[in-house]
Amino acid sequence: MESTSSPLQRLCLRLKSEWFLLALVGAVVVASFFPGLGRTGGVLHGEVVASVGIAIVFFLHGLGLSVASLVQGMRGWKVHAVVQLTTFAIFPLIWWGVDALAGPHLPRDLALGFCYLCALPSTISSSVALTGLARGNVPVAIFNATLSSLLGIVLTPLIVGFFAHADGRGLPFMDTVLGIFRLLVLPLAAGMLLRPLLHAWHVRHRHMTHLLDRWVIVMLVFTAFCDGVAAGLWRDNGVDVLLIAALGAAGLLVVVLALTTWTARRLGMATADEIATVFCASKKTLASGVPMAKLLFGASPSIGLVLLPIMFYHQIQLIICSMLANRYAKRLQTQA
Repeated sequence: MESTSSPLQRLCLRLKSEWFLLALVGAVVVASFFPGLGRTGGVLHGEVVASVGIAIVFFLHGLGLSVASLVQGMRGWKVHAVVQLTTFAIFPLIWWGVDALAGPHLPRDLALGFCYLCALPSTISSSVALTGLARGNVPVAIFNATLSSLLGIVLTPLIVGFFAHADGRGLPFMDTVLGIFRLLVLPLAAGMLLRPLLHAWHVRHRHMTHLLDRWVIVMLVFTAFCDGVAAGLWRDNGVDVLLIAALGAAGLLVVVLALTTWTARRLGMATADEIATVFCASKKTLASGVPMAKLLFGASPSIGLVLLPIMFYHQIQLIICSMLANRYAKRLQTQA
């Protein structure tokens, strides 16, 4: 029986499925026209919204961490080594090489944004979801994505601080560490400790908590761009900056996907482990990246530009990795 849905209905369904992307774009547009709403000290007191939002995001992450799944996925040292080294060593080294060649020709804050992108940990939800879709090793993916997120709380500020110092910038190290402990570590630990009591509620209301998590990120992006626009983000930068951010993010993803696939096959990994490796090692988290940027860069005028690479990378990785996951799944189905 043929579908009777009209083109308009199909368009509405498509827009509904992509609401998060549309909300992010909408947040940037509204911030561009009304920066006074969400800027620091503005009508909505963006600094308060950011602090509360960051704590909520990491508390929900803590509720979602399963110790049993972590233990189950601990086996497979090759996968762990490739994923963590790619995330916190290969990515920064790629940026170091690119910065040496192209850094002088990039806007300084956009270069810092690419540096920040390369220092971020993997993302848990989409890494695990895509690994499952591709028929990969889900327990190993859960372990590596979670381990990456936990390591990122410490390593991401250190990596960014190292490159920023080398570039003649300074990050308020002690203030950053205290802020991360107060707004990231404590809520995350509280979520993990309360998981036995709240896990059933969390599972029952997973859709609601997922929506809350997404909307908090939208609000954080909004407040970040309000600060950036108020400081001249669009006035001082043109369309070429957007193109550089998008093309740079796409190029970085393609390079890492090719590198991790080649490495997994050279190490003789099973296809299921290769899938987990490729998806966990190539992903970068927007969910943790935006809150951490608010902590690292505060109300800096540069924060809008700093966030551009990760915002583009997030959307591009979902599109390309979804296609790649379907390709893996079809290949394994043919072999079965």
